[in-house]
Amino acid sequence: MTAASQLRQWDNAHVWHPFAPMTAYREEEAPIIERAEGFHLYDVEGRRYLDGISSLWCNVHGHRVPEIDAAVREQLDRVGHTTLLGLGSVPSIELAKRLVDITPAGLTKVFYSDSGATSVEAALKMAYQFHRQKSGGPEERDLFATVSGAYHGDTIGSVSVGSIALFHRMYGKLLFETVSVPSPSGFRFPNGMSQSDFHSHCLAEVERVIVEHADRLAAFVIEPLVQGAAGILVHPPGFLRRVRELTNEQGIPLIADEVAVGFGRTGTMFACEQEEVHPDIFCLGKGITGGYLPLAATLATDEVFDAFLGDPSEGRTFFHGHTYTGNPLGCVAALASLDLFEQNRILTNVSTNADVLRQRLEGLAAHPHVGDVRQKGIMVGIELVQDRETGEPFDSALRVGHQVTLAARKRHVILRPLGDVVVLMPAPAMTRDLIEELCDVALEAINEVTASPNG
Repeated sequence: MTAASQLRQWDNAHVWHPFAPMTAYREEEAPIIERAEGFHLYDVEGRRYLDGISSLWCNVHGHRVPEIDAAVREQLDRVGHTTLLGLGSVPSIELAKRLVDITPAGLTKVFYSDSGATSVEAALKMAYQFHRQKSGGPEERDLFATVSGAYHGDTIGSVSVGSIALFHRMYGKLLFETVSVPSPSGFRFPNGMSQSDFHSHCLAEVERVIVEHADRLAAFVIEPLVQGAAGILVHPPGFLRRVRELTNEQGIPLIADEVAVGFGRTGTMFACEQEEVHPDIFCLGKGITGGYLPLAATLATDEVFDAFLGDPSEGRTFFHGHTYTGNPLGCVAALASLDLFEQNRILTNVSTNADVLRQRLEGLAAHPHVGDVRQKGIMVGIELVQDRETGEPFDSALRVGHQVTLAARKRHVILRPLGDVVVLMPAPAMTRDLIEELCDVALEAINEVTASPNG
């Protein structure tokens, strides 16, 4: 038995993969990655693949980046990890200052955790406790507002404010109560509404829900500009801004979850910048370390933070934390990544690549099996349908989106679908020639699969 075969056997016997129907996974023999270089991954058989989803939307500058590698190695010569429970650390302090300097104005305090979901979990608990301790007097606010189709992670709190049925319905009895407003994106509109009519309806529902539940709402939670896991649903201009205006009017904190959309993916460093929105609580993860190490941050305003101040005997402390909170290795990777954003003009590169993606995918507007192409910056979702004219979806049992990723894999490109939405998520620093290759393969794979979706 070869080493590769042994690994395959152990993988099938012992590793439970996330979001994977394991019976199908075992049959498909997915690549087992052993190394990477630049924007390519190499498997144990020596095959090379273009990383077309930036390692689940987190890689920024590529793999084995000399500057980030050096920063992590240098930190290893100091200390790999110490706790922030009762102690400080140099990298966590320096990173907190950098994050405060570059995020929307007013966010002055940084709470670390280790993943996007835990950053949201901390945000929800902050908002809930804030109302019970704020200077204007305690309020028993116990309701969170969300956008339909939301995805904020897989911990219980973050699932509670999510609403993707496939992911979340199984856990319904474990979750707390929320209220939802319709997502203003997509290409199927109810009751024969036009796109414009539907957008107006969504804004009216936002106002209704916020006003109706103002006394109970602990916070409004939103993915700014783009709902990633819902299928790259791009919100119309002004939607985020209007949510902020209404929450401000009613004294409701706004939690902006930029775990997926932050660090350049929408065209600006942070999505909130595009509508000059200043949230009360801000969640970061994924790209924060350049895609190197698990680290996340929840930023808050002084107003939120001050509600937790007092004598220890008052019990106002935020009793929440993680073993690897503020891990020094993750923090120095993040600092090195932020340096590279400036040195390599990454946001300019994102703008160029966004134009390339837009131009290369224009032809899909007439494709008989493409219902919609949604793009914001370098985040792209291509929704595949049985019939373009009617919007009729493919039978879900066909797993057409998944078939496209398998067809792309044969062409040495890694993609991952969201149902029948094929996602292109190149790293912000990816070069133009690789963006062109990514588009070539995606188009070829879509044409191959939709020509005969039954195989």
